[in-house]
Amino acid sequence: MLITHDTRCALDTVVDLVNTAPEDDGAPDGLEDVAALADFVANHRMSDVGVLSEFDLSAVRRIRGRFAGIFAAPDCRTAAGMINELVAAAGTTPRLTDHDGYDWHVHYFAPGASVADHLAADCGMALAFFVVAGERERLRRCEAPDCRRAFVDLSRNRSRRYCDSRTCGNRLHVAAYRARRKEAAG
Repeated sequence: MLITHDTRCALDTVVDLVNTAPEDDGAPDGLEDVAALADFVANHRMSDVGVLSEFDLSAVRRIRGRFAGIFAAPDCRTAAGMINELVAAAGTTPRLTDHDGYDWHVHYFAPGASVADHLAADCGMALAFFVVAGERERLRRCEAPDCRRAFVDLSRNRSRRYCDSRTCGNRLHVAAYRARRKEAAG
């Protein structure tokens, strides 16, 4: 599957956005305040974002929940419906641009759009491309029992199971190895 630079950036952004949500009631929110949202915007090099406010923070948290629902969708039809609603509500306005040293690419958000609409349009379209390509199953959650982080499986054979093989994957492999050793010894 060919993924353009701007689609890859949008995928990374939506995954990181979904993963800012607290995993349980006691966990901190990765977007705890407007300053955290400003850091998120800066870290993802989002263009055309003005001064952020509490309203923006609240709207981005709502969008984050809708994106999480897309990752949890039981089938393509449900995911497509959710993406359609998200993108339509953002008022997409596709336009070509070549800013900040990047070659020509498409922005789907309207000029002057809020940060939430920016995320809904660009990230929603990136997810739409996966549905259109028949690759929605690549939008996954980590299979480690104590982790439900979102990720996009870009492996050639669609075999990735963990958000990070160095942490979640390795931890489970070590636990399985120790269990086998204990069983063999005991």
